[in-house]
Amino acid sequence: MEQVQQIVQASVLYRVLAALCQWFGAQWHKSGLIQWFIHPPHRREMAESQCSVFTRLWRAIHRLLCRIYRGLRLDRALAGSIFQKCWLWAGAAAVLAPILPTMAVLGLVLVSFFSLLIRLMERGDLELRHASFNRYIWLYALIYLVGTLFSVTLSGSLQGGVLTVAFVLFALVLQNSITTRTQLDALLLALVLAGTAVALYGICQFLFGWGYQSESWIDTEMFSDISFRVPSTLGNPNMLGQYLILVIPLGGAGLLAARDWGKRVFYLCCCAIMCVCMLLTLSRGAWLGLLLAGFLFLLLLQPRLLLLAPLALFALYFVLPDTVIARFTSIGNLGDTSTSYRLSIWLGTLDMLRDYWLCGVGPGEAAFNLVYPRYSYNEIVAPHSHNLFLQIVCDAGIIALVVFLLLLFHFFRDLCAAFCREKDSFSRLHQAAVLAGMGGFLVQAMTDYSFYNYRVMLLFWVFVALGALVARRGLLPERGAGA
Repeated sequence: MEQVQQIVQASVLYRVLAALCQWFGAQWHKSGLIQWFIHPPHRREMAESQCSVFTRLWRAIHRLLCRIYRGLRLDRALAGSIFQKCWLWAGAAAVLAPILPTMAVLGLVLVSFFSLLIRLMERGDLELRHASFNRYIWLYALIYLVGTLFSVTLSGSLQGGVLTVAFVLFALVLQNSITTRTQLDALLLALVLAGTAVALYGICQFLFGWGYQSESWIDTEMFSDISFRVPSTLGNPNMLGQYLILVIPLGGAGLLAARDWGKRVFYLCCCAIMCVCMLLTLSRGAWLGLLLAGFLFLLLLQPRLLLLAPLALFALYFVLPDTVIARFTSIGNLGDTSTSYRLSIWLGTLDMLRDYWLCGVGPGEAAFNLVYPRYSYNEIVAPHSHNLFLQIVCDAGIIALVVFLLLLFHFFRDLCAAFCREKDSFSRLHQAAVLAGMGGFLVQAMTDYSFYNYRVMLLFWVFVALGALVARRGLLPERGAGA
């Protein structure tokens, strides 16, 4: 192996590519724009947040809640109660989201809200955690609530709108529920275990032919040899792919962070199971998202490994089944009904938004289908726009999209800044994993409406909260009393 390494390093091609990498790296570090991006004004934002009207209002409400808590003697009634352990409820909601039904997950989310409220009422000195993008989480939830109330069909949008608001705000609950490094590390491990379980069930579906299959999932004329796409517990192979994009990088981070062979083998098996399941989804958008996630992961941790990317892609051509290769190379082929179907929906949605761009039509399939058919291309019926960013405008208007994009900007900025100043390898690996997973998720979101499955939507906001948590992992105490 050492001889091979010496031969590769001595080659002219390697030297040229390495020199190019060093040059780009130097330009990157010298760039004023990059330096501005990775050095956000945290202190100024924190000071502004502490002095804002909303913070003062919250403190007044907090003091009132503490008085009510003591006045009703709830401190005695709830002493030692399991409802005081909000890290347990919030963690259970995050981990079990892909496994339990949506209403059961909502129940766990509501219990998490209640548990955190008890903790806040019990401790008058407790401050909510600050992240620069938290204000946009509040704004996004508020805009969706307003969009629900002013929907073209209130009854059709009410359930979906309420679920969206609850799941969006859960990001704030999870941020404030995890209070120690032990709890955070346990959550990271549990998320990988849940992803492995979901993927293993998907593989069993493929082997034994379990589960529902829809004719709309595949173009049978173009892919006559494909008869089964794995949906696992999420009911749709594209939604399963979205979920795996988020979790697979966490498994990769765990593998690289492992310090003994037992853990390395464990995480390697988890990653292998999830990657096999990802192939079985036959979701081209998810494959693209995972490739980008892997690219970002390597770019952050070891950019020189990207020199091997062309060789790895070439090797995959000889390793992957013909079905997978044919499916992947069909990306962008308008002869595929799935591709032409999406293009027609995007064009029809853009026509609709010329009239409804400001406020949207309201959340949910019912509101979309009440208006969209008048603008439909080729009389195509669709439950949504098959694009996350377009659908946000459809649901709550252009302001919701602007707030969502600002939220993403501050999320990636904070996490990149934390990654650049972090010294602990475990934290750096998981910061890179969350960055990579979210980047890959947003790539697939351009080809599908990722929030159509409410549990996948919750998992997106779980990873938003996870980004805030791993960014400040070094500031968390190792252990504590919990909550």
